[in-house]
Amino acid sequence: MPSCDTPIPLWLKLSYTLMVLVIVPAYWVHHGPSNLLWFSDIALIVMVFALWMQNRLLASMMAIAVLLPEMVWMLGFFSGGHLFSIAAYMFDETTPLWLRGLSLFHFPMPAAIVYMLLKYGYDPRALKYQAMVAAIVLPVTKMAAPDGKNINWVVRPDLLAAVPLPLYLLGMFATLFIVVYLPSHYLCKRFFTRPDLQL
Repeated sequence: MPSCDTPIPLWLKLSYTLMVLVIVPAYWVHHGPSNLLWFSDIALIVMVFALWMQNRLLASMMAIAVLLPEMVWMLGFFSGGHLFSIAAYMFDETTPLWLRGLSLFHFPMPAAIVYMLLKYGYDPRALKYQAMVAAIVLPVTKMAAPDGKNINWVVRPDLLAAVPLPLYLLGMFATLFIVVYLPSHYLCKRFFTRPDLQL
């Protein structure tokens, strides 16, 4: 287990930051700024600050926000986009290969999160704060995303078209909290608690 007594290596901070400095402008230009509202893109950016500040609360928040979805993304990727459609775009030949290649950040980003959890432990306050972030991000995404662009799944499926938008977004928040955040919170507490560290 990495020791919390030693700082995060400079090479890791610099290489991760360089990766983000390449990806964010490319996504901004080719996908539009609203694309950066994906929870995975938010985590990609926030982890820059978590690494440089050695902030375990930020890392813990990103852990419960994206580690489980990132595992689903990886399974989708390794299945060629057949097992889970979340990574199917990686095999869309109408998108330039280099642009699809940037999405390989879905591997080093969760690795950086796990590294910080091992080094600094999980901060249980993350559940409360990440829930607050999600409560803001979901409606902002709906307002900012172009029509039909289903970022963070804020576009109502045809089956739920009659459901009022505020109720649908509330349902999305509840789904995230129950299906993703709570299980992630308890798993992180179970496997990444550092009794030698205090809040």
